[in-house]
Amino acid sequence: MRPKTNIYACVGFVNTYTKVSFRRMVVSVTAQTTEANPARRGGYAKGRARRAEIVHAASDHFAERGFTAATILDIANACGITRAGLLHYFADKEALLEAVLEDRDAADQKRFEPYIQIRGGVGVLRGMVDLAEHNRLVPGLIELFVNLTAESRFPDHPAHRYMTERYQRIRSGTARAIRAAIRAENIGADVDAEDAAVRLTALMDGLQTQWLLDPTIDMAHHLRTEISNMLTPAGLTAFEAAGREMGAVAQSLD
Repeated sequence: MRPKTNIYACVGFVNTYTKVSFRRMVVSVTAQTTEANPARRGGYAKGRARRAEIVHAASDHFAERGFTAATILDIANACGITRAGLLHYFADKEALLEAVLEDRDAADQKRFEPYIQIRGGVGVLRGMVDLAEHNRLVPGLIELFVNLTAESRFPDHPAHRYMTERYQRIRSGTARAIRAAIRAENIGADVDAEDAAVRLTALMDGLQTQWLLDPTIDMAHHLRTEISNMLTPAGLTAFEAAGREMGAVAQSLD
């Protein structure tokens, strides 16, 4: 499986393949055609709604049962359609998993766009804390990624490459943000960016696993504490300011 985008776009982990450009071209041509044919436009709208419904149901099933145990038939039944009806939209379970991951990637990219505009590395670090806070609201997605991470450790799993590259990009992007924070004197020069990136990634994943077992664990608090321990006084001030700025942005969108 070769996903077209990857999670944690906030730290620069978007990885777009040529196929996306082709898909955009097809969408553009389709849009021009449907503008001249209202009936077809309505049909496409229904198709998009059905596809979104299938992706949502698949996400729930993959989270609850894992990719291996979940079946196309069960997902189709959850959507009130036949197995053949589901396969009209997705060729196989691997394609459906890819769609689920792409859907999550797109949501994360949109969520993190404001954070990358904040200079000095603290925007991305603040985004990690706010993501941990947000993840409490989407337990199904957390369960999906925890289960998928465990399953995909085998090289023949369809998500093995996706998850491997995802972690590489998370560590790389986090290290990039930490280096920017060091240059801005928001983090001390004695901090090793690559080492800190590994620790933060491990902490976030470990907290998610523990939280699934014990929802009283405050993921954002523990992540904030770890990041705060790295920050200089000026960096801590900038970090808290970023939180207030993003809070104001969120309120303006409500």
